[in-house]
Amino acid sequence: MYKKSEVRKIVLLIASELAPKGVQITRIEFEGPEIAVYIKNPQVLVSHPDVAKDIAKKLKKRIVIRTDPAIRKSPKETVEIIKQLVPPEAGITSIMFDNVLGEVIIKARKVGLVYGKGRAIYNKILAETGWRPTIIREPPVKPEDLKTINNIIGYMLSQSSYRLRVLREVGERIHRGVIFENRYVRITALGGFLEVGRSAILVETSESKILLDVGINPGGHGYDLYPRLDLSQVPLEEIDAVVITHAHLDHMGLVPYLFKYGYRGPVYATKPTRDLMVLSQLDLLDIMQRGSQRPPYSQLEVKKMILHTIPLEYGEVTDIAPDVKLTFYNAGHILGSAMAHLHIGEGLHNIVYTGDFKFGRTRLLDKANTVFPRVETVIMESTYGDRNQPPRDEAELELISVISRTAAHKGKALIPVMAVGRAQEILLVLVDALNRKLLPKDVKIYIDGSIREVNAIHLTYPELLSAQVRSKILRDENPFEHESIVRVEKKQQREEIAKSDEPAVILATSGMLNGGPSVEYLRLLAPDPRNALIFVAYQAKGTLGRRILDGEREITMVTEDGRLETVKINMNVVSIDGFSGHSDRRQLLAFLANMKPKPKNIILNHGEPQAIYSLAETIRKRARHLGLPSDIRVYTPGVLESLHVAGTA
Repeated sequence: MYKKSEVRKIVLLIASELAPKGVQITRIEFEGPEIAVYIKNPQVLVSHPDVAKDIAKKLKKRIVIRTDPAIRKSPKETVEIIKQLVPPEAGITSIMFDNVLGEVIIKARKVGLVYGKGRAIYNKILAETGWRPTIIREPPVKPEDLKTINNIIGYMLSQSSYRLRVLREVGERIHRGVIFENRYVRITALGGFLEVGRSAILVETSESKILLDVGINPGGHGYDLYPRLDLSQVPLEEIDAVVITHAHLDHMGLVPYLFKYGYRGPVYATKPTRDLMVLSQLDLLDIMQRGSQRPPYSQLEVKKMILHTIPLEYGEVTDIAPDVKLTFYNAGHILGSAMAHLHIGEGLHNIVYTGDFKFGRTRLLDKANTVFPRVETVIMESTYGDRNQPPRDEAELELISVISRTAAHKGKALIPVMAVGRAQEILLVLVDALNRKLLPKDVKIYIDGSIREVNAIHLTYPELLSAQVRSKILRDENPFEHESIVRVEKKQQREEIAKSDEPAVILATSGMLNGGPSVEYLRLLAPDPRNALIFVAYQAKGTLGRRILDGEREITMVTEDGRLETVKINMNVVSIDGFSGHSDRRQLLAFLANMKPKPKNIILNHGEPQAIYSLAETIRKRARHLGLPSDIRVYTPGVLESLHVAGTA
């Protein structure tokens, strides 16, 4: 139940702000982290466009203005009004309606022209139709490349009533009011500590339980495969929220599993993380099923997750529990990746969970954020805590050199890549090299797996990419395309590509050779010494990629028809550091040096023991140089360990 005094305070403040402006309120609802104000006369918002922002600042809560269903124009009338208000140059491709939430979803080539200067057209659409616009960019790509995004939108529209029910249940839980006085903050490592993979963290207070990431271990087996959700303090029905930092499987691969076993709460992520998460999870299910593995969940649970996902923007302060506010900040790792800032209690404690982050500019993304409102504890990834990577430009030159040498011998260069992040970075490098004639003109670049659909999702969110890439996309250029780039449409093409006499580059998923088309290409190309296997990303312990990197040259593989086949790896194996989306040792220390304010506690995770222990020792020794407190506490917990960082339980 809501705390009556809190509800009264909210209603009075909203009424005092809106009544003098002539706004007619019909009701106020708690819908997830937002307070939805339903009104009868949206026309007044044209002259008072910032009224929701003003109320949000005073209440320190998210406000959304909705209209009373009785005053909304019919869909047919609304479409006509939108077409009159929005210039044809905007390139509207579709208009859909959410009858439950009163939203009109407008997909267009140029979203800025739909918003209008100062959101003038947006406000007119709301005022004249009674429908609240949701505007989505539709990039100029093939319809099949937008399959995941379109399916997500379509499914959410078909389940609007369920989504509204979820939002109101979540809203009731968030705004129920603080009950307990005994305040503490405890952090429990469920996965991804002194290891890479299955990232999962439980943050507990006397009021709430929050899960930060719920991933799988790409190279794990048995207990090592999934995070330790079997602990008694992780009853899924008591979890208030799940926060996902980015869409790599080791951070979000197990989220649908929660819904299979009783979780019915919200999942917070950025919009691109939601889209990429769904695509990756469905891809994982397909790979597991084709490999005769038993998936931990089905498409049904993925769909359930979609309906419970609440997307957030960077910098948007959001209540996710009675005593916890969440804010996402750019992590610079992949599209939509976020650092999660948790403000707990009335100033009791502040946690920054970096997730995976890159404190360095890349071709694709800007570097990670370092400034936060308050920080007492930082949970920081340490993947490369014991080593530095070469500069990006050196890595690019080495990649082009290896490809050129391979092409000169009529060989093929196989580059296993994660579909999200690394594939786009490498494509930008290769397109640039082709344009500058640094690669032979007869070299074809084949992309296989879900890369092209992930590319389309990047084109949907250009505002989150680097300035150079963003400007190309907004000029209707596709930075991931070139006449030499060929998309593999059918499985049969793989053998044809492998057997052809033409030199080629093949970008295929998965990046650690633990499934997907990259493994099939490896089987076909491995025996020929003219070919090259080029690693451009971290290879987790236990994966096939790591085994090959560590020197294994004879492997047993399962063919697509289920036969066991021994494959000798005669191809040239090359690992090129410098392309990682993770911060290296130098960047990790630079992040701490630039972080404002400075934390009192540093908890290291997402690294193998050597990397974590080395980084921890360096931080302790260089604390003063990094501007950290002289009494800084650096923790290196293992899985199942808990730390009390504020108060006592």
